[in-house]
Amino acid sequence: MRTFDLSPLHRFAIGFDNVSRLLDAANRVDDQATAYPPYNIEKVSENGYRITMAVAGFAPEDLDVTLHDSTLVISGRMERDQPAAQILHRGIAGRAFERKFELADHIKVQGASLENGLLHVNLERIVPDEKKPRKIAIAAGATGPSALEHGETQAA
Repeated sequence: MRTFDLSPLHRFAIGFDNVSRLLDAANRVDDQATAYPPYNIEKVSENGYRITMAVAGFAPEDLDVTLHDSTLVISGRMERDQPAAQILHRGIAGRAFERKFELADHIKVQGASLENGLLHVNLERIVPDEKKPRKIAIAAGATGPSALEHGETQAA
């Protein structure tokens, strides 16, 4: 089992308490489970992303896209009767699947579409104004937070 020492990161990152949980989950991922169905994650614009998943043979009613907290879950299950024809070779997989994606705090799901056997899930990063970078004014002569709150200045 692999272990990671994250202590050097604690000097630069504040408030990333769930990072260790995400790394533990990534460590437990089964390689066989991640092979089906294949998918791409694309950056389509500065704040836009798209997950494209190959789901040949699945109809829109066979697929489910759910957002729970910050976890996007895409699952598929075919509930069709067996065809009357005898299949000699089955190369198109139709087995059930479930794929989970952990989304960052400011990533919003904009919608999903199924086109030519590809499921597209569009995502957008929407950063609220209070989270955007802002300039902090430096007051001259102030001594600590209480002086800023009461408008006091210290004489030199």
